[in-house]
Amino acid sequence: MAGRLTAMGSRVLGGHGAAARAAASALRNRAGMGLPAGRHIVPNKPLPENDELVWDNGTPFPEPCIDRLAPHIGKYEALAWLCGGLSFFAVLGLAAVVNDKASKIPYTPKVYPFDNLRVELGDRP
Repeated sequence: MAGRLTAMGSRVLGGHGAAARAAASALRNRAGMGLPAGRHIVPNKPLPENDELVWDNGTPFPEPCIDRLAPHIGKYEALAWLCGGLSFFAVLGLAAVVNDKASKIPYTPKVYPFDNLRVELGDRP
């Protein structure tokens, strides 16, 4: 599709089609950027045992896939934070259910003219 569009644009602009072929090949090759994660290297020897746990994107310092952002926080402290956050949302949902005004008044109250028909309904001024 991109090749046809660039060929049509080249003809409209008066080109000979060489620009269209170059643009079509560049668009097919991800606009000349190559693969998204660099070159695909096929291993020619057995991989190390834990190779899938290391992210090696060609930089001098490969990093582990499992990030330890806060190693000083233990699993029980993390569990406490998780339970605290979930309980906050549970309390918020319970407060929304208890304070549900639409279920207490399922209809719209009618508003009548003349001070809500105060005199007509029997109230004396």
